[in-house]
Amino acid sequence: MVMNAERHASTAIERAALLLREGGLVAFPTETVYGLGANALDLAAVARIFDVKGRPRFDPLIVHIADRSDLEPLVTEFPPAARQLADRFWPGPLTLVLPKAAIVPDLVTAGGPTVAVRIPDHPLALALLRAAGLPVAAPSANPFGRVSPTTAEHVREQLGDRIDLILDGGPCRVGIESTVLQLTDGRARLLRPGGVTLEEIEAVIGRVTVPDPAEFSRRATLLPGARPMDEGMVAGLASPGLLPQHYAPRTRLVLVDDSETHEVSEVGTGRRVGLLSARPFSGTGLYQAVEVLSQTGDLCESAANFFAALRRLDAAGLDLIIAQTFPEQGLGRALNDRLRRAASKC
Repeated sequence: MVMNAERHASTAIERAALLLREGGLVAFPTETVYGLGANALDLAAVARIFDVKGRPRFDPLIVHIADRSDLEPLVTEFPPAARQLADRFWPGPLTLVLPKAAIVPDLVTAGGPTVAVRIPDHPLALALLRAAGLPVAAPSANPFGRVSPTTAEHVREQLGDRIDLILDGGPCRVGIESTVLQLTDGRARLLRPGGVTLEEIEAVIGRVTVPDPAEFSRRATLLPGARPMDEGMVAGLASPGLLPQHYAPRTRLVLVDDSETHEVSEVGTGRRVGLLSARPFSGTGLYQAVEVLSQTGDLCESAANFFAALRRLDAAGLDLIIAQTFPEQGLGRALNDRLRRAASKC
């Protein structure tokens, strides 16, 4: 069932909170994407998330809380750098990976010693979390590895009646997932770029280590012959969104920079080709479908429109989607990360 929480806020939130307390699954809006939520301390409810999404158990979940006071039972350490970042960016699209307390089920953390936590910046999400009175584990509300949902309708199309309730809070404002930053052993490591930029984080705590994405790809192929959905492939990735293929449409996607767009061999050959463009492009007449993310090249606008545009292209019956890359800075870093994973073939 889809409930419009903007029109029937109190009734919808009360029902959703009760469902969470009873072990149900509730899809709800955040400022980033729609999440598929369950009581993070209820092992059976968390297991339903993995089953409904078809998500491998080695891929951990982010735990959402309403207030800083809710963090204390979940972690064993809250270092000064984490406090500084929480002061600056919570509520907001920043997830902190910290040493976990024993109360957090290993299934939530993929058996690892850390837990990923954030406070979302969306009034309905915060109201739901406060009404439920418990931490909520919530990956994106879509089948594993596919394009993330930014409207309630996206959730309904992909998960339908497999979940107990969808709270409709309108389109997501940020439109891409949260930044994930690991803060353990006195180090700060960027695990996933997202809605808070690397530059913004470094302005608060200084230099952050940015691992080579190939590091995570190597971990994801540790066992000979393993595939991304194999349960025994790897124990305990520290963050979601680290697999080499993720956020992927079913249509083949290739990446180009602006100067190469017209040179892709499939363009003009009679094949149905679509374009995902960062800004207006003079050669759009060559394509059967075009999505322009921003008329001015604004990265915030591009991020907000990104997944919905990719979803429309994927539904257009195309043979190929060509996607232009972004400047590797600010939100462009996060958008390029999503594009690289969407284009990867494992």
